[in-house]
Amino acid sequence: MPVINRIADYYDDMTAWRQHLHENPELEYDCVETAAFVTARLEEFGVDEISQGWAKTGVIAVINGKSEGDTIGLRADMDALPMPEETGLPYASKIEGKMHACGHDGHTTMLLGAARYLAETRNFSGRVVLIFQPAEEGGAGAGMMVEEGLMDKYGISQVYGIHNMPNQEVGTIETRAGPLMAAADVFEIEITGKDGHAAQPHLTIDPIIVGTAMVQNLQTIVSRTVDPVDSVVLSVTRFNAGTADNVISDRAKIVGTLRTFKKDVRAKAMERLKTIMEHVAAMYGATARLDYQHGYPATVNDAAKAAFATKAAAEVVGDDHASMDAVPMMAAEDFSYFLQEAPGAYLFIGNGPSAGLHQTTYNFNDEISPIGASFFVRVVETAQPV
Repeated sequence: MPVINRIADYYDDMTAWRQHLHENPELEYDCVETAAFVTARLEEFGVDEISQGWAKTGVIAVINGKSEGDTIGLRADMDALPMPEETGLPYASKIEGKMHACGHDGHTTMLLGAARYLAETRNFSGRVVLIFQPAEEGGAGAGMMVEEGLMDKYGISQVYGIHNMPNQEVGTIETRAGPLMAAADVFEIEITGKDGHAAQPHLTIDPIIVGTAMVQNLQTIVSRTVDPVDSVVLSVTRFNAGTADNVISDRAKIVGTLRTFKKDVRAKAMERLKTIMEHVAAMYGATARLDYQHGYPATVNDAAKAAFATKAAAEVVGDDHASMDAVPMMAAEDFSYFLQEAPGAYLFIGNGPSAGLHQTTYNFNDEISPIGASFFVRVVETAQPV
């Protein structure tokens, strides 16, 4: 694989950076030490501008090219997950209950490697904006950065990001035009019935019976409301009710997630969920209240930029290892907020055989760091040649 030679020379440094970050995971917006580490490296590289405090602990760096031109954005996420690590690695997490189980330590490392090379060579026009983002894991850090005016302040005209993919061949890079990852919403339904003795159910309105009917009917949103060619997932993940074996409670709670690719499908499914909830509750003489929380929007690649990024990837990994045939997935990614503001693409890079993302035995493969860094560089140099 034609990884850029100079970046290949960074391998030992990049491995040390990544393993340091892995040992010191931080959650959501609390990426204080991670941001300090990133800033220190950027200062060493001699970037032209560093701006801190975006989305609380995010870091933005600017590298100017050799001539005037557009501005391209490259993004890496920095936060870890609130879970224990069970890898047994010599550089395993030092912080109990926190772990880099999604590879954001590797994503940050790949972007740092690209930053070092771009600051050295500057073989591009315009400027590069490097986005080191906190709070991807549920905190919507990208959304906060957008709200704070990041894209407008720097005039970012196109934006790219990459995520490692366990059990995808090492160094292969995949994406697709259009929807790549889903919008992910959360719903909570609180059912209110009438409590009473379990031996006298006729004197109660049992919220468990109401909830059971509700869960069954909610599944018809996928099977009977949405066009079969549109991908939708509706999963009920919690059903809580009752306090004792001889008491029928007056309350029950149903919690779940709704995941979609299209805005109109998302709206239609949400409205149908509300209708089913209200009518099923009324049928049993109960009431129900819906708390619907919109999560990350769908990650939708610009078709032209996805094709462009795949071509740039092929220059690093070869035509037979760069593909636009990635299968869409129902997981969510807050890079979607950046793609709503500027055309761009999100891609997957193979991590090789490994435990899955968000598993206690997962580990990022350091071998792919130079590949990801080289990809970022080729995107910049190809998009904005001198």
